[in-house]
Amino acid sequence: MTDPCVEHSHDMPRVPFGPVEISRLVLGANPINGGSHLSGFVNHQMRRYFTEETVLGLLARCREHGVNTWQSGEGNLALWRRSCAESGPLHYLSLAAANPDDPGQVERLAGAGVLGIAHHGEVTDSLFKAGRLREAREFCRQLRDAGVQVGVSTHMPAVIEAVEEQGWDIDFYMACVYERHRTREELLALLGHVPIPVREVYLESDPPRMYEAIRQTSKTCLAFKILAAGRLCDQPETVEDAFRLAFEGIKPRDAVIVGIYPEYSDQLAQDVELTKRYGRG
Repeated sequence: MTDPCVEHSHDMPRVPFGPVEISRLVLGANPINGGSHLSGFVNHQMRRYFTEETVLGLLARCREHGVNTWQSGEGNLALWRRSCAESGPLHYLSLAAANPDDPGQVERLAGAGVLGIAHHGEVTDSLFKAGRLREAREFCRQLRDAGVQVGVSTHMPAVIEAVEEQGWDIDFYMACVYERHRTREELLALLGHVPIPVREVYLESDPPRMYEAIRQTSKTCLAFKILAAGRLCDQPETVEDAFRLAFEGIKPRDAVIVGIYPEYSDQLAQDVELTKRYGRG
């Protein structure tokens, strides 16, 4: 099929994703949604900055730079559709999970024209730890019936290994390179002490483990939080190292999802340049 989101005038690397091609740099949504994973203060700053018009401007600039895919949730569907109407087509990847109070969510997302839906990573990991991962598999079967690309999001290499061993019918993974939600007990067993804050601990030993899991599956993987939710953004050198390590760690058919908060620097241009530099493998 003809992909309306491909602009051949750009040299942004792209990879196959179902019936289309997506840019190897995918726009994330956490900053746009005010979810910094840093602090409540930063969350408020992001919400203040990202007005609807600011988001629309960012999406338009993404198209100009060859970034043709946005990963977000159902809450931004209306804004995405407005952006497509005003600035041209843009692929959309969503997250969802079973909700007895909202049985129509999958149909709404598929009907809106999203390219793919991934089972929400926080829910995936909770089910895995509770021995109930089969519930996520059942939800993925609903996604398959809806006719979209089917994904599983997770922060744990062990989840990818389990899904692979069980042979789930899915198309892609969204893989957080940091296992950031370990419990107090898990951190104590791993480190011998518990850092503060407990809820958001990022270990430099985590990305190699997730990249290894990514390389072990033939499925397309979208690596996210490669910048440790902004913790590696203070210096250009650490940003570059994170992009280099990500593209060295993932497969040639994989991509990265990166949130962008461009109030104080042109993060989009920087991320695009680094994707072009390291993402042609």
